[in-house]
Amino acid sequence: MERLTTEWGELDLARHPEDPRDPLRAWDAADEYLLRHLAGADGPPADPRGTVVVLGDRWGALVTALAERRPVQITDSFLTQEATRANLARNGVDPAAVRLLTTRDDPPPRVDTLLVRVPKSLALLEDQLHRLAPSVHAGTLVVGTGMVTEIHTSTLRLFEKILGPTRTSLAAKKARLIFCAPDPGLNPGPSPWPRRYELPSDVGVASGRTVVNHAGIFCADRLDIGTRFLLSNLPHRRGHDRVVDLGCGNGVLGMAAALDNRDAEVLFIDESHQALASAEATWKANLDAPVELLASDGMSGVPKASVDLILNNPPFHTHRATTDATAWRMFTGSRTALRPGGELWVIGNRHLAYHTKLRRLFGNCETAASNPKFVILRAVKR
Repeated sequence: MERLTTEWGELDLARHPEDPRDPLRAWDAADEYLLRHLAGADGPPADPRGTVVVLGDRWGALVTALAERRPVQITDSFLTQEATRANLARNGVDPAAVRLLTTRDDPPPRVDTLLVRVPKSLALLEDQLHRLAPSVHAGTLVVGTGMVTEIHTSTLRLFEKILGPTRTSLAAKKARLIFCAPDPGLNPGPSPWPRRYELPSDVGVASGRTVVNHAGIFCADRLDIGTRFLLSNLPHRRGHDRVVDLGCGNGVLGMAAALDNRDAEVLFIDESHQALASAEATWKANLDAPVELLASDGMSGVPKASVDLILNNPPFHTHRATTDATAWRMFTGSRTALRPGGELWVIGNRHLAYHTKLRRLFGNCETAASNPKFVILRAVKR
């Protein structure tokens, strides 16, 4: 945990889940730049007014600092919401001061101040600006922020196209601000999200099936090569298995497992609300059966010894930070959730060396399939 100094006081902030080995802070120079600008530290103050909406806050630093304005946070991330709750509590802020919404919730009908932490996904920014545009009016204060590596010409074009004239600030500590003057006369047209495509004909039982992707999902217009390889090498099981598609993305793996085993109960888990919406839409496009969805930090919300098969394509980054911390939590949680004899199937790039972690946890790990780029690993709960 570290301390952020703002014009409104000092805040103790941490990422979620808290890990003393994690060297990364719960804020960066882009957050600091935005807060300084709002307080007037680098010019006339642009104090947030009216209904304040904060889009894309990474770990709750912005809404915690602005809690007196009773902001609305909109995020795609379950982890962000958990971090925000924890940061509000550790700084003695009434949790009712901040309204927490997901990217799938309806935004407030009127937005007077819109603060945007530019996300990694340009598609997610596009979708969310489309969703917020009807709530924005000519007097809305719109300020975005991001590191210079996150703000591109294409980013500014989205603000211009969907909201109105846009300009940027000078860079400070490798961060930049975006200023947008909303134009109610603009007609940006409908959001292009979600998108659909058909799976290729050589991926086993899922061949030719429909995939639905909401904005922000990895590889939104085609099947990524890692998932494609795992689809072609899925375990064939029969019976009333409890199957988890862990880090489900658009739900292709869980959908394929259900097509192969119609008696299986499938649970989609992801920390992204956009991913869960995509998985649900993919499921409904291909299957007429009940399915479960869970926003969670890995397997933390799954009962012990309740699962027979887990399919996992773990991420190796959090926002722009490369880390195996998420994969490790997924693996340890999987071991706890599996029944004796249950299996965890993992696909990853060869260089990530997931086999060493799985052997340490499970006492066993075998290679189910491999190619020059990827390896599919199978670990069994003994």
